[in-house]
Amino acid sequence: MIRPSALGDVCRSVCVLAALKVRFPDAKIDWMVQDGFTQAITHHPALNKVIPFNRKDFGKQCKKGRFLPLLRWLRELKATNYDMVIDAQGLARSGFFSWATKAPIRIGYRDAQENAWVFLNQRIEAPRTLHTVDRMLKLVESTGADISKPDMRLYAGDDELSQVIIEYPERYAVIAPTSRWAGKCWSIERFTQLTQRLIARPEIDRIIIVGGPGERLSCAPLLELAQDHPNITDRVGSTTISQLLAIISRAQLVVANDSAAIHMAVGFNRQLVALLGPTEPSLVGPYQHDHDVIRHTTDNDDFHFRDQKSVEMMDRITTDEVFDACITRLSAPLKNPVA
Repeated sequence: MIRPSALGDVCRSVCVLAALKVRFPDAKIDWMVQDGFTQAITHHPALNKVIPFNRKDFGKQCKKGRFLPLLRWLRELKATNYDMVIDAQGLARSGFFSWATKAPIRIGYRDAQENAWVFLNQRIEAPRTLHTVDRMLKLVESTGADISKPDMRLYAGDDELSQVIIEYPERYAVIAPTSRWAGKCWSIERFTQLTQRLIARPEIDRIIIVGGPGERLSCAPLLELAQDHPNITDRVGSTTISQLLAIISRAQLVVANDSAAIHMAVGFNRQLVALLGPTEPSLVGPYQHDHDVIRHTTDNDDFHFRDQKSVEMMDRITTDEVFDACITRLSAPLKNPVA
C-alpha cells in the first residue's frame, strides 16, 4: 500500500489497510509512508511493516548525482516480491514506486494526476466528486473487499497511552489552533477567547493545546494564557506524533482547524468541532462527520486555501457558535476511548 503523505491523509487512509486485511486475512501488508509520519500507523494491528520514504533525502542525493541509495531502495522493493500494490496517493512518484515493485497487480486511479496511471495495470474509476476516503475505498473494492462499513480506527502506543493517563487523569479537551496554511486558520484571538470560556465550565477540568514545533509564534496569545492558568497545558511543539495520538485518543473534545487533528479525532471516535473555510467537507473534511463542521460560505466564494483572502471565510465563524457547539458535545454522553 502506498500513501506517503500528508499526515492527515495518512491517518484517514487506515480504512484501506483494514479493508485489505479483512479481504486477505493471511496477507502480509506493508505500507510505504513518508518517514516523518510512520508513528501514525505503527501500532495498527493489520500492518505487517512500515516502509519509510525520505523524499527530501533522496531528492538531495539525486541532485548531487548520487543515485545509488535510491537504486538500492528500489531494488529492495522489487526483492520483496509483492503480489499486489495499491497506489492510494495517485501521483507520479507513487505510481513509479508501484511500477518499481514489479508486482503483477498494480492498482490505482484511472485519472491519477501527473499521468501516474501509466505505471498501473488496473486503473479504477473513482469520481473526484467522492470524498477522498471513498475514492481510496473504490481501489480496495476492486479487489473484492467489503467497503460498506469503513474502519477508520487509529491506534496509539501502550507506552504513550500510559503516560497520558498518568499525566492527564482528568477530563480534558484538546485545542489544535494551527494548520499548514494561513487560509485554513481561525483567528488565534478567537481560539484564546474560546479557551478562556471553556476552562471556566464544569464539564472539563483541563485544556491541552497542541501544534507543531514551528507554530509557537502563531499561537502566542493562547500560549500566554496557558502560562497564567494551571489547568491549560501548552504542548505545542512538544509532542511526537505517537504522543499526539495518545492525547487525542482520550480527549472529551477536540476543536481544530483543517489539520491532522480532526482526522485523528475521527479515528478515535472523539467528540469533534471542526472549523473549516475553503476546505470542502464533502471532499476532504472529517469523514462522515459533516455534522461536526462549522463553515459559512456564500455564492460568491471562490477562495483557495493558499489564498490569504480565505481568512475572510474563517472570520465568519464566531466565538459564540463554536462555544455553543463545544458545550453541546461536552454535555453529551461520554464516548469510550477506542485506542
